[in-house]
Amino acid sequence: MKILDEFKTFISRGNVVDMAVGIIVGTAFTKIVNSLVSDVITPVISCITGKINMADAAIVINDKLSIRYGSFIQSVIDFLIISLVVFIMVKSINTLKARYEKKKEEKPDEEPKLSNEELLLTEIRDLLKKSTE
Repeated sequence: MKILDEFKTFISRGNVVDMAVGIIVGTAFTKIVNSLVSDVITPVISCITGKINMADAAIVINDKLSIRYGSFIQSVIDFLIISLVVFIMVKSINTLKARYEKKKEEKPDEEPKLSNEELLLTEIRDLLKKSTE
């Protein structure tokens, strides 16, 4: 049972749950990027280069050997788009964080307002100080 308890502790940590959410969102995001590349960008490149399907572009050396450079180009485009989007997301998060920190620094901590009882006690204290002097 000790292993089961350790597993429960491990899985219930916040960072593990965050990581799981990140993986799930990343998988869904990968599908979106793959669709963008294969359904939008690749056809445009195919029109420009005159090829019907960019992913099928290859140099055939013989029946058993071919260099599939089209698939490689599509993978590079996938990588560049994912990198660009991640960069934009991280930059946006850092900008928002910097703004939040700046606002936090600009706004000085206000002194807490004293209640009526505290004001009265402060006045009594000050009067007692004056009378002992």
